[in-house]
Amino acid sequence: MTRLKSFGPFTPARRTQCSRTENSGFAKMACLVLMFCAATALTSSAQTFTTLASFDSTNGAVPSQSLVQGLDGNFYGTVPQGGANNAGTIFKLTPAGALTTFYNFCSQPNCADGKGPLGALVLANDGNFYGTTLQGGAGGANGYGTVFRIDAGGVLTTLYSFCRQTSCLDGYFPEAGLIQGVNGNFYGTTNGGGTKGFGTVFEITPLGKLATLYSFCNLDNCGQFPESALIEANNGSFYGLTPTGGFNGWGTVFEITPQGKETTLYSFHNGLDGGNPRTGLMQAANGSLYGTTLIGGANMKDCEGGCGAIFGIIAGHVTELYSFCSQVGCTDGTAPYGGLVQATDGNFFGSTTAGGADETDCSGGCGTLFEITPAGQLTTLYSFCSQANCADGDGPYAGLLQATNGNFYGTALFGGTSSACSGGCGTVFRLSVGLGPFVQPVSTSGKVGASVIILGNNLTGTTSVSFNGTAATFTVVSETEITASIPAGATTGRIEVTTASRKLSSNVAFQVVP
Repeated sequence: MTRLKSFGPFTPARRTQCSRTENSGFAKMACLVLMFCAATALTSSAQTFTTLASFDSTNGAVPSQSLVQGLDGNFYGTVPQGGANNAGTIFKLTPAGALTTFYNFCSQPNCADGKGPLGALVLANDGNFYGTTLQGGAGGANGYGTVFRIDAGGVLTTLYSFCRQTSCLDGYFPEAGLIQGVNGNFYGTTNGGGTKGFGTVFEITPLGKLATLYSFCNLDNCGQFPESALIEANNGSFYGLTPTGGFNGWGTVFEITPQGKETTLYSFHNGLDGGNPRTGLMQAANGSLYGTTLIGGANMKDCEGGCGAIFGIIAGHVTELYSFCSQVGCTDGTAPYGGLVQATDGNFFGSTTAGGADETDCSGGCGTLFEITPAGQLTTLYSFCSQANCADGDGPYAGLLQATNGNFYGTALFGGTSSACSGGCGTVFRLSVGLGPFVQPVSTSGKVGASVIILGNNLTGTTSVSFNGTAATFTVVSETEITASIPAGATTGRIEVTTASRKLSSNVAFQVVP
């Protein structure tokens, strides 16, 4: 596979109604609200799509981030608008579809607890959720954002309020969620601030001590205004994307070490290799990194600026796997805003915000769900707005979560049954493609002797837990949670849990670190 070649200048993307230089978090939230579409469904008998719940503004509105599975087997997520204070919420969803509000932001005086969460939650090793808000904090409702922790009882603690330092050297407007590193600390990005004003990468301890690791754009042709989460790769470095910057302004792929040394690995050149990546990377089982770009790709004539692409960083080279709008009428989708997830069958699953089987209800279609093989063969699994008035959802912006029951869960920005929002307040949905259950460690790495939380379903009656074949001591906490100690002699590999009825394997290899 070869590195893609360089081509011409940037052209704004169709339908987003936002330029690639629009960096205000709430301006981008407004941009999301302006986007609307509808399409008819395209499914096959192998897939079952179910709308689980509709938002109605009182419980939140316009969900734009992926879900996370909790210790109790329920799903948790954030919405940036609606709720009791119209400042966004954290919500809980049962697998059966019961939606409840877990927390209303701006519940504390002057919104000290934050306002407008745009990032996804992360379940940490301590069993709590951690996340960010775009605004609020010590600066009041119009503050510069926060980092927070929320426990199983819904008690929220603000760990840090941004722009504490002179000239906001610590950053402001954290749009993305956090990740927990091997060392137990959390890592994230801010969309602004730092020494140059183009955003930062930061590290924060569970107790709230924050350190700025890097300020964009301190190097020539570097990325700008990061708005997606980082990943920690198997080599110990962090990797991320910026939607703008680089040699021609189409965005970058970057690496940053735990010590804060940043390297721009790739600049999207001219659109044909993709451009404007809006979400984070993921590392596949083969060690390669994969992601999506909102615009660009080979089909530049079908959408202004291109219809979006899926790419891989394979053996050090950026290779385009798929360009959207490769089918007549863009039935395969356009504008993939969310990222990818590698499922238990080895394929990648994701969503597009536009395109689909039909454009009857609005120009551009209303988004799709897709599956793509590592070799680049894409199958459209579902086209949104198949139901009257888009009751099934409209415009899925977030990536998918494969839960330990084998099904996929996600959100659509608009649509649903509520009339409280123009175009609907959004939905939560489930997609089943026939994949079986598995187990998932909360942390994907650890040292010998460390305790690991393992998520699953129907775990009562578990008889053994092993790390790459080495038996471990364990405790069944509940039907959906096991804790196990990494045994002496364990090596990197899959976790296996044997229950009364079956043997379950983890979806990813667990890294045993020195």
